[in-house]
Amino acid sequence: MAELTSKEQSKKWLQEAMSKNNISTLEELSNITGIDAGSISRYFNLERRPSIDVVAPLAKAFKVTPTEVLDALGAIQDPYEIN
Repeated sequence: MAELTSKEQSKKWLQEAMSKNNISTLEELSNITGIDAGSISRYFNLERRPSIDVVAPLAKAFKVTPTEVLDALGAIQDPYEIN
């Protein structure tokens, strides 16, 4: 099975989401969400899977749905994707 989201795609999504919401640094995102900046970095580098309780604060900070965050983190697969 292929990787759902590449590290580069995930990092690009994070950078774009931060930019759209005028969030300059991971530390600033950390202050907004209450999630450790190092953990956020590991999530978007696909080095660690987030627990469910971090999805909502990230979605709220980026003004997106939780599904969009999960997709960016490579945690879900498009049900219509042909393998």
